[in-house]
Amino acid sequence: MQITQSLRRSAQLFPRRTSTVYGDRRRTWSETTNRVARLAGGIAAMGVQPGERVMILASNSDRYIETVYAVIWAGCVVVPANTRWAPGEHAYALQDSAPTLFLVDQDFVELARKLPGFDPRRTVYMGDDAQAGLVSYESLIADHAPLPERASQGEAMAAIIYTGGTTGFPKGVMLSHDNLVLATVTFAMECPYEQDTVFLHVAPMFHLAALSSMFSYTSAGATHVVAPRFDPALICNMIASEKVNMTLMVPTMIDFIDRYLQAVPTDVSSLRKMIYGAAPISEALLRRVMKSLPNVQLFQGYGQTEMSGGVVVLRPEFHAVEGPNARLLRAAGRASMAAEIRIVDEEMNEVPRGTVGEIVARGATVMLGYWNKPEQTRSAIVDGWLRSGDAGYMDEEGFVFIVDRLKDMIVSGGENVFSAEVENALARHPAVLECAVIGIPHEKWGEAVHAELRLRDGFEVDEEALGTHCAELIASYKRPRSFNFRTEPLPLSAAGKILKNELRKPYWEGQARSIA
Repeated sequence: MQITQSLRRSAQLFPRRTSTVYGDRRRTWSETTNRVARLAGGIAAMGVQPGERVMILASNSDRYIETVYAVIWAGCVVVPANTRWAPGEHAYALQDSAPTLFLVDQDFVELARKLPGFDPRRTVYMGDDAQAGLVSYESLIADHAPLPERASQGEAMAAIIYTGGTTGFPKGVMLSHDNLVLATVTFAMECPYEQDTVFLHVAPMFHLAALSSMFSYTSAGATHVVAPRFDPALICNMIASEKVNMTLMVPTMIDFIDRYLQAVPTDVSSLRKMIYGAAPISEALLRRVMKSLPNVQLFQGYGQTEMSGGVVVLRPEFHAVEGPNARLLRAAGRASMAAEIRIVDEEMNEVPRGTVGEIVARGATVMLGYWNKPEQTRSAIVDGWLRSGDAGYMDEEGFVFIVDRLKDMIVSGGENVFSAEVENALARHPAVLECAVIGIPHEKWGEAVHAELRLRDGFEVDEEALGTHCAELIASYKRPRSFNFRTEPLPLSAAGKILKNELRKPYWEGQARSIA
């Protein structure tokens, strides 16, 4: 299996069909495939060898799609960089993955120039204007003949996608061609597409959910409409003007879109299907959207980067506001066709239905492992089962309900935030004696990052100063949005661990914590 199969198929079956729409640029599948092959030729001409890593730091665009396919076409490993990282996180990922080539666009070129080890001779500029000393993206395509495909396949690595780390650094998830192709096929089976699919990309393309959409709907010969940024007015107008009939959004985006449509009625009647996930969603928001967009089929996906995407799906027929299925609005869904799901205890023994335990998954979509982290790989994959770190239970019909996160991960606006990363940043401030970071309810973001902390005797610091301190160390979405300065010690268990459940109780009392 090869990821590039989907591209070749669409060029063969739908050569004149529109492949990508970005602003005024429109291309066909024949044109896109030719550009991908030429870009791959340019990458090879720069001396990049099969198996080497190529990093992308860019906003969503049609060129992002071309780049992902070109890197893989050239036999290399694509490494999408999180555009919301702080400079220190970018520096770590660069050092860790050691890419041979770096592609950046107009939004991040100045940041890239300041990163350690930046080499203009090994950097391709994806913007329209000229950048001194950098290789031009369009020139690379124009100046090179199409490269005969040399993509790897099967269990060979196709991508390294960084996810949050509990040790203060991101972890590179290694995904193979087989991982991604099977996830793509499963995605299409669980959320079927039609021949006239026009898919709107809103989620950032460095996220696996967006990449899965890219791969899946390329194989369908669908049209990829790419939004340059998330703005409710822009998104609604794009749906109307491009007759978009399918999209994927995180709940925060859905909330903003719904609120915009209530204030500014816009014709989005072309929209038929919407996939959501990656963040907590409230039952109230689901009910509101189902009422305001009654003709849109909703699909919820639960999964992780380590699982190559979603492995649990809540299909449209289980989105009910009344009757026996109404209880399922609180569910994450049931196992997808490519995954086996269990709920287990600490010894990895399956627990009875209805009993809370850790969610584990097994199947051909489970990652190869973590890049350069064999010990963490062995901890994450036990006898073929991937430990999710999420706590939940399964009912008698196989529906999975998620109740908490064993790893204390916070999901805010669709972004994963590991509390340990934030705590490590806070602890580096000289005034902080001890701290604990938790997720608390937030109407728009699902969860907000909140810090409980105690200061050292004789020290004073305010929220603004702590925010400035964190800005140098972690991305903006990871920084605490609120602080509680305590005079008493943080609550500890008999083993000396901070009791975060006790810290959460006052904030979550009377609310159902729904995690997707």
